[in-house]
Amino acid sequence: MIHITCRNRRVRGANAVAFLSFRAWLQHLRNTDRLLDVEVEVSLRYEVAAIAKRVDGQKAVLFHRTDGAPVPVASGLVSHRRWIAEALGCGQVDLVHKFREACEQPVPVVRVMETEAPVYHQVQVDEIDLLKTLPIPTHHEHDAGPYITAGLVIVRDPSTRKQNVAIHRLQVTGPNRMGVLLLPRHTLHLFRQAEAAGRPLECAVVIGVDPATLLASQASTPFGVDELEIASALRGEPLPVVRCRTVDVDVPAEAEIVIEGRILPDVREPEGPFGEFPRYYGPRSDKHVIEVTGVLMRENPVYHTIVPAGYEHLLLGGIPREASLFETVRQLVPTVRAVHMTPGGSCRYHAVISIRKTEEGQGKNAILAALANSFDIKHVVVVDQDVDIYNPEEVEWAIATRFQADRDLVLVSNSQGSKLDPSTDDGVGSKMGLDCTVPLNADSFRFRRIAIPGFAEMDWSRYGLKNSFEEGE
Repeated sequence: MIHITCRNRRVRGANAVAFLSFRAWLQHLRNTDRLLDVEVEVSLRYEVAAIAKRVDGQKAVLFHRTDGAPVPVASGLVSHRRWIAEALGCGQVDLVHKFREACEQPVPVVRVMETEAPVYHQVQVDEIDLLKTLPIPTHHEHDAGPYITAGLVIVRDPSTRKQNVAIHRLQVTGPNRMGVLLLPRHTLHLFRQAEAAGRPLECAVVIGVDPATLLASQASTPFGVDELEIASALRGEPLPVVRCRTVDVDVPAEAEIVIEGRILPDVREPEGPFGEFPRYYGPRSDKHVIEVTGVLMRENPVYHTIVPAGYEHLLLGGIPREASLFETVRQLVPTVRAVHMTPGGSCRYHAVISIRKTEEGQGKNAILAALANSFDIKHVVVVDQDVDIYNPEEVEWAIATRFQADRDLVLVSNSQGSKLDPSTDDGVGSKMGLDCTVPLNADSFRFRRIAIPGFAEMDWSRYGLKNSFEEGE
């Protein structure tokens, strides 16, 4: 078994633990029986993804031997909502609010020298061959080839010196070449500026970071906000960063692996297909290209891969979207209690919103706010605060008993949606909201939920049962 040297420390707050590196969190999962160590040799082509999917949401996996590669592969490190909250030192209820606060009050990073950065243990700038250096899996049947799926792509705005961080899918197409999908967001904006000036955009692909930094990379923020500063706020202390060797980009000093490179101007090459979050394939088309200029690695590095459409993928995208959605809904409905982007909706398409209803019409206002928050959101369900929005059965019950289509349905036709939704017409489709809140003037007994007296206070251990209803306990 591979032993990993790591660090973590306690921070202020009862039982709050900050896991300050990828390997500290990996070791914690092992210590708490949530890490499956696979000692037998497995194939990077499909087998890694198959095993990780088999235990998805139950255990993370560390593959010690993959096709003879010297670098082990880890997956599923944040594949449960409760794990993410634990890694950030908060409860599940507070997770979205902690993320919102970090986005509103980022903390500057701290720059360290190369000699203080574990990622500088190995430096490679000549004769780079990614597939010989790193164990990069092929995940799904029709994927075009090996893909880096947990790489944080970091670029710098040359005018402000601020950096932008995002996860983009990266197809390894040659020894030092990768195809990259750049959606119309901040990275693409900076690239277009560079391309217009006839120069490449320098970048770094960071693999293997602590959970806070991984989650921060998915923040929906105004242009110019550095997600690494959000990571500092989530961690409770400044994130140590180090300047790359061949590009003008700062990266987390305790990352496992960093691939340095340049997004080339006026170059597009075929990329895809690739299995995406809706559980369908993104099609093959000409995409942007990264030319690799260097690789940094820790001593005995661990490669992180995210299985597309698995819980790790969905939750990393879903929780930051919940933070943004909560803030948008709160502008119209101040009594919003919680929001949830459901796994069944790929943590992108379906939103469930809990409100404390004080005025008629608030349910529909919450629906309209949610649809305006993101073009990805397709279906919205609004419920009263007595409904557990994280329990699909509770939500379905609210739809079944508190919703009438001729009165409570909001339908919007021909609106912009996700181009990865195959039911749309090139991204244009319909959206729907269901107001499942109880009318304020309704007879209180008519909507009173049945209850068994004393149920919540029962000592179930007397009957040979567990007292906790928590999943996995």
